[in-house]
Amino acid sequence: MLSRVAMALVALVLGAALITHLALRQRQAPERCPPGMELVSGRCCGVGQSLEDGACHGPARSCSPGQQLSDHGQCVARVGAVGLEGGELFIGAADWDGASEGERFPRTRVAAFRLDISEVTRQRFGAKSGEPGLPMTNVTPAEAERFCRRQGGRLPSASEFVFACAGAAARRYPWGNSGLVCRRAAFGLEQGPCGESGGPELSGSRPDGASPDQVLDLAGNVAEWTREADGTYSARGGSYRSRSAAELKSWAALPDREKALYIGFRCAYPLGS
Repeated sequence: MLSRVAMALVALVLGAALITHLALRQRQAPERCPPGMELVSGRCCGVGQSLEDGACHGPARSCSPGQQLSDHGQCVARVGAVGLEGGELFIGAADWDGASEGERFPRTRVAAFRLDISEVTRQRFGAKSGEPGLPMTNVTPAEAERFCRRQGGRLPSASEFVFACAGAAARRYPWGNSGLVCRRAAFGLEQGPCGESGGPELSGSRPDGASPDQVLDLAGNVAEWTREADGTYSARGGSYRSRSAAELKSWAALPDREKALYIGFRCAYPLGS
């Protein structure tokens, strides 16, 4: 029969082993890459790719369900737009944040429109350098507007963008009211909590975070230019730099007015186009 001293030593050893096990689990990278992609030195790349100078390199064997293989074997977001029926948008402060009065977004009637299912990528924009599947960033709102006009559209209004995220049900996030985790949104990639890659992921790398209408990356990856009711522009949706839930909520907006490496865009179109 074990003595009390021996039993105490066994308990100490088991306790230390448990602490070590938990510490190792905490150090593991959080799950974020979808089927068809794999984590390569902090980036979600296509299966079979390597990371060179921080970029996914070489032909991929497969990509995320939200992407397709380019002619050169790179993972790029699928191009297309989805129709949104529109409706009444109202997000009161009491809905989620414990406030008893006020509102997070004014009551607005949103007309039907179409919206790109993914961020405009460098390939679609026609950029001559960089990974083709990365979102196009460091563009001014005017440059983004000009591109969208060439596509037969325009930048989405703030109410359209928020409606795409929240819907008439005033969802907290594009996918629902909870579940802000690394596999649903590309956030916390600059000094954690989802990694330390320090830049955006390939557009379409978070299909689990799609809205019910299957619009991708409305929260995280890069913030997106929208046109406010007063004619000014704001960047909405949070980005890979965001670390708090407040920056990624459906109605959140950044104060930025100038182009930045963490701000991109997508286009909106008339419903019949």
